[in-house]
Order: sequence, then C-alpha cells, then structure tokens
Amino acid sequence: MGAVKEEEILSILLEKVGKKLEDLRKKQGYTSHETFAYDNELPRVQYWRIEKGKTNVTLKSLVKILAIHKLTVEEFFADLLKEKKATKK
Repeated sequence: MGAVKEEEILSILLEKVGKKLEDLRKKQGYTSHETFAYDNELPRVQYWRIEKGKTNVTLKSLVKILAIHKLTVEEFFADLLKEKKATKK
C-alpha cells in the first residue's frame, strides 16, 4: 500500500471518528463543541480539531472523550462498523 493511499485511509477514518464524536456530543444536548470541551475540561481547539478530523487523535485523548460518553473503545468502533455495514446495504 502506498503512502498516499495510507494517508487517504487515515483521513477518512479521522473524519468518521470526528463525526461520530460530534453526534455523541449533540445527543448529550451540546450544540457547541466549545461548551462541551469546557464542561468536560478538554482543550477546546484540540477537541474541535478531533471532531473535524483535522488531527490524529491519540488513544489517550480518545479514551478520555469516550469515558465522558460512557463508552469503551470497543463499543465506539463497533458502532462505527455497524454504521458502515448499514450504509453498504
């Protein structure tokens, strides 16, 4: 697999992760990423970049965010896989 293909795959995955986190935030009633980040003691700019798929989220940051949503890494990615399968049908 070439470097360009790997970058494309990473970019798509980061966007999907960010979109899922945005959906989770909105389900909690937060319309603003800034308010969510502030209320949960997360760096606001970093959180915005994660939601927008603009940064390579670390496992540490992802686990912290998922803990806020009371999700495990397995549950989070299982949901992403379910969404992917549903869109293929």
